[in-house]
Amino acid sequence: MPDITVKPVIKPELKVERPRLYKVILLNDDYTPREFVVRVLKAEFRMTEGQAHAVMVTAHTKGLCVVAVFTKDIAETKATRATDMAQSKGYPLQFITEPEE
Repeated sequence: MPDITVKPVIKPELKVERPRLYKVILLNDDYTPREFVVRVLKAEFRMTEGQAHAVMVTAHTKGLCVVAVFTKDIAETKATRATDMAQSKGYPLQFITEPEE
């Protein structure tokens, strides 16, 4: 019988890439009451009164503010729900998403 050598097959390790993150951004407008913005931030993003107020003031003074960072699906869902909440009350408040660098 001939000698047969068997070499083990080494599979390359697959590295799982982390999902890309997206920022949810609050855009300032001159029509939505500040109290309502705070209410939306508390309801949708689970912020405290102080956190929501700080985000609202930053958006008011700078024109926009990053609210939170999530995976794409979660960021888009939260931005859509928060914008829809404002539109249902007749306010032009908008939340958008963009990739984090």
